[in-house]
Amino acid sequence: MNGHLIQDSERIERMIALAERLVAVLENDIVALKSGNPAALASADPDVQKLTVQYGREAQNFDPRIAQAAPPGLRTRFMTITAKFREVLQLHTRLLARVKNASEGMVKAIAEEVNRMNQPTRTYSARPGYAPAPAGAMVFNRVV
Repeated sequence: MNGHLIQDSERIERMIALAERLVAVLENDIVALKSGNPAALASADPDVQKLTVQYGREAQNFDPRIAQAAPPGLRTRFMTITAKFREVLQLHTRLLARVKNASEGMVKAIAEEVNRMNQPTRTYSARPGYAPAPAGAMVFNRVV
């Protein structure tokens, strides 16, 4: 039984360590996003991706009863980092959504402007001219 408690404690410690590392990465990403520097996102790094997968595996196979049976100090640390991880992850997700929406809006606005610029000139002739469908804004993009 004592060996089982040691294994459970080690597992909780591993979860805490993984969560702390992920929180640090996400907090750095949040700083980069708030400063308008999405190129500095560390979460896209392959090592961070491996860390995320490892945390996901650990969390998926983690029974909450293990934490409930843990010593009070360890349980408190685990609950604190879990709450912090959720909070930081939610903020990170919201900021990424904002950046994504802004980027998509800019691309759409540029595409519409390029299409407008490539429209044929309207004339006063009795017969309207043939207007081909736009080939795509990114092909004719003179703005970027």
